[in-house]
Amino acid sequence: QVQLVESGGGLVQAGGSLRLSCKAPRTIFSEFVQYNMGWYRQTPGKQREPVARISTSGTINYGDSVKGRFTISRDNSRKIVYLQMNSLEPEDTAVYFCNAERGGMPSWGQGTQVTVAS
Repeated sequence: QVQLVESGGGLVQAGGSLRLSCKAPRTIFSEFVQYNMGWYRQTPGKQREPVARISTSGTINYGDSVKGRFTISRDNSRKIVYLQMNSLEPEDTAVYFCNAERGGMPSWGQGTQVTVAS
């Protein structure tokens, strides 16, 4: 497993925007392009749900609830994955986790809290 570091969470008004970042550790810098990267979110009492995923080849998938509002991207030179979140809704309030997967082995960050006030 690798230790990912998320940042960029916070409190925002409904309709606002936030950009989350996920930095890969130096231990996997040379292999970063081999990792499928994604974002998940979780609220108390609920299962962690997928938000967005970007594969090693750049294929992108989004959860239905965020399509058209969120954008995932990766900068392989800087070893960072971003999640641009626009038109935020109170229902987007959750802890957001970065995920890295290679060969079926997932790794997670510690999570960053996103709170959307109505």
